Parts: sequence; structure tokens; C-alpha cells
Amino acid sequence: MATDLHIAERKITSVNPATGESLHEFACASEADIHDAVVRSRHAQEKWNALGVRSRVDILHIFQRLLHENKTAIAQMITREAGKPYVEALLTEVMVVLDATRFLIDNAYSLLRDKSVAHGNLAMKIKRGYLVREPYGVVGIISPWNYPFSIPATETLAALVAGNSVVLKPSEFTTLVALELGSLLHRAGVPNDVFQVIAGDGATGKAVTESALDKLIFTGSVPTGKRVAEAAASRLLPVVLELGGKDPMLVLDDADVDVASSGAVWGAFVNAGQACLSVERCYVHRSLYSAFLEACVRKTQQLTVGDGIDPDTDIGPLIHQNQLRLVESHVEDARQHGATVPIGGKRLTGIGPNFYAPTVLADVTHKMRIMREETFGPVLPVMPFDSDDEAIQLANDSEFGLAASVWTRDHKRGEALARRIQAGTVMVNDVVSCFGISEAPHGGVKSSGLGRTHGRFGLDEMVRTKYVDSDRMAGMKKIWWYGYGKKFSRQMEGFLDMQFARNLAQRVRGGLRSVGAVFTKKP
Repeated sequence: MATDLHIAERKITSVNPATGESLHEFACASEADIHDAVVRSRHAQEKWNALGVRSRVDILHIFQRLLHENKTAIAQMITREAGKPYVEALLTEVMVVLDATRFLIDNAYSLLRDKSVAHGNLAMKIKRGYLVREPYGVVGIISPWNYPFSIPATETLAALVAGNSVVLKPSEFTTLVALELGSLLHRAGVPNDVFQVIAGDGATGKAVTESALDKLIFTGSVPTGKRVAEAAASRLLPVVLELGGKDPMLVLDDADVDVASSGAVWGAFVNAGQACLSVERCYVHRSLYSAFLEACVRKTQQLTVGDGIDPDTDIGPLIHQNQLRLVESHVEDARQHGATVPIGGKRLTGIGPNFYAPTVLADVTHKMRIMREETFGPVLPVMPFDSDDEAIQLANDSEFGLAASVWTRDHKRGEALARRIQAGTVMVNDVVSCFGISEAPHGGVKSSGLGRTHGRFGLDEMVRTKYVDSDRMAGMKKIWWYGYGKKFSRQMEGFLDMQFARNLAQRVRGGLRSVGAVFTKKP
């Protein structure tokens, strides 16, 4: 109980990262609080599941309407607590959730209903088989601060429509946004115990992972994700892990420099670079390198950094000082190893506590941390290459594999290269926006995680698939039951010949040899 008391005494404070203003203080949930929440969630889940998919979809209709009606206030709250520009909060958070809700409204019933399974094996033709999709029960979601509304909401909605209850532990930096999500869901008709928000810090999250969940969805860093996976493995808890990326952008020799440089600048600096899908490594064909670099520097000079609530702001603050120091350390390491900084590379202390100038780096190599580790800040490192094969080798030279992009005027060429890149998603002539495609699965390979969210595959993660087999000849003994012997062995050899022999005559002879087996079973 000493540990439980220690957790209960801790406090977390929601802070506006642009101004340093304290927005709200929360007590961290204790182990007892978490246990009670999961127990209530489990009891409520049975009744929630019994409603049926159509009734739950009706609730999603109401949620979607409420979210649309309150879009401005919610986007402003996201900006105040997470720092991103208001228009980004509106488009990358609110719009993403509105569309994810649309996808579930349109598709949840058809994707979750029972599906028949055809049997090709002749011996199994007398059976009827079908798949049943059942909710796990209590789904735990641990979500990050960088997209505090769209990430937990898209995962929560999929879990709920599938019949699960949800216990959400948001980042300690964005608790207010998570509570607003809960308010919308409860107003739409989701019972309080079916969706619960647990406030707290990292120790609280650890306690959530150790609670009696039936499945866990975690988004965060690789080290924390590995600890979550280890804890889950000890009790075979199924998990989905989205652990970030070091996403490469490949600009081929036939790319449009103006278009590609605009994509790179936005892809690297959107949400101040604090996106798992950010352009964190940019590789440009040597023939375009100088022109591309110049275009990126020029376009970066035109950006406005400031408080996201100002409609003229392009880039907001980093979430906190630790993230700012990490970005500084990556840029400084690159400088020490020979990189040049055509623009940026410094704090903007005159604006507020957590601002860093959008930065373009040249002369980078894979020996630098900026090209190896996830930076999560407004930095665009640009490196030349000489051939498509070299570009692919550089793109794949990473422990991460979340997303990538290829830029070319030749779509077939771009799509062919996309198949060679080790990543969960590869976009041709765009970046980041794949997260807003509700039909597209989101997730990575290698150290970027396990499993998928969003779309059909994300919904599949929220259910167990049960196969039900019903024999339609209840009064008939099965030929594979006991009653073995020499004659039966010959009959079964003929049965296999009848199904699989390549020669027609051999198939006919096999059929004749096996035809009596069904009528000669003794036991």
C-alpha cells in the first residue's frame, strides 16, 4: 500500500506550453482508483456489448454531431494545452476524429457482423462454418500529448463500437483534452463507466498496464513501449504499440523542387515537428540538392512562430523544456560532426519558454544523432544521394519503420520504390496526411511498433475472432473417427487421390476406392 499511497499523493499540472500558464492541477490516480475503474468498466461492458452494433452506431451519430457543433471550442482547448496552431488543431485533430467517426458509422456493422467460411475440403462440405467477432472486454489506452484528441479518440471509438469498454490514461501534459473527449462521449450516450479517463503521470500509466485489462493500446517512445511489451508478455496481454519513427523523405531526380520543398517544410515543421509521421530525414538527388536546400531555407524564413491561438501562427511551441533540450542536443551534435545550419538552430526565448526556431540542416550524415534518433522537433536535415538504390539503402538504414514518402513525377516509379521501403506506410508525393485517411491502417514495422489502428485493421484489433463450426449431419459418424485398419488406410489414400491427384484417371480410381469409407465406420 506504500506504493499506492505514493502514487495518490502526486500531482500533475496542465500547462499552456506557449505561455507557461498553469491551466489545471490533477491528483494522480492511485492503484486502488485504477483497480476500481477497471472493475466498474468490466461490469458496464457486458450491458454495453448487449446493446448491439447498430445501437452503438446510433450513439456515434450523436457524438459526431456534438463534436461538429463544438469544433471551435475543442480546437481552442487543444491549442491551449498542446500548443499547436488552431488551424492544425482543427484539421489534424477535430477533422480526423469526425472522419474516423464517419468511417465507423458507414462500416462498423458490415465489418463486425458474422461472416461465413466456405470449406474447400470435400470431407468438410457437410459443415457450416462462420466467424464471430467478439469484444475483448476492457481495453486500456495510453495516449501521447502530441495529438491528444485524435489519437485517443480514433482508438476509443473503434473499441467502443466493437462492444468494449475503455479506460484511457492520457499524457499528463494533456489531461484536459482527454476529459473533453469523455464529456462528448458521455453526452452522446456512452455510459460513464464504459469510458473512463485516468489522470496521472508515468507511474500511473505503469499501474494501468499492470491492471486487469483485456487489451492495451499504447502510443509513445520505444523504451517505454518495450517495457510495456515486457509487462504484457508476462501475462499474455495482447497489445498494439505505436512507438514513433524517423520517417525518411526521398526526393528523386525528376521531382518538382517547388512542390517537394513545400512538402518537406510542412512535413518537418507541422505541430513543431512533434509528429510521429514528421519528415525527420530528407534525402535529395544530388542534381536537385542545392536548389532544394535553397527553396527550403527560403520557405522556412517566411514562417511565423508564436502562440498557436494567433491565427497568423504557423509553428507553435514545443510541449516542454525536456523536449526542447532534446532538440537542441540533436542539432548541436550535428554541428559538432560537421553539419551546417543555413537557418534556425536556436531557441526563441523572446516569444516564450518553449519555442525553437524552425531549422534546416545541411551536410548531415548517418553518423549524427539527428539522422539516427527520433528528434520530435522543428528540424529538417537534408542529405544528397546519387541513385535510387542508394536512396532506398539510406531510407532503410534505421531501427524505425513507421512511414516514408517518395517524390517524383513518375507515379509508377514512386510506387515501385515505395514497395522497397521498410515502413508501415509510404506516401508518393505527400507526407503526414495518411493519418487523416480513415480507411488507411496506421502503424509501423521494426522498432516503430506492433499492430495497427484506424480503418478495418484498427477495428480488427478491437475484437477476438471466434470460429464456429456446425456439422449439418448430426446423425452420421465421421469417417476420420476411430475404426482404423488396412482397408480404411487404402480408402483414405484413395480419398486423397480423388481430391489432389493431377491425373484425372487417378482421381476417378481414388474416388471409387474411398466411396465406401463413410458407410463402414464401426465404432
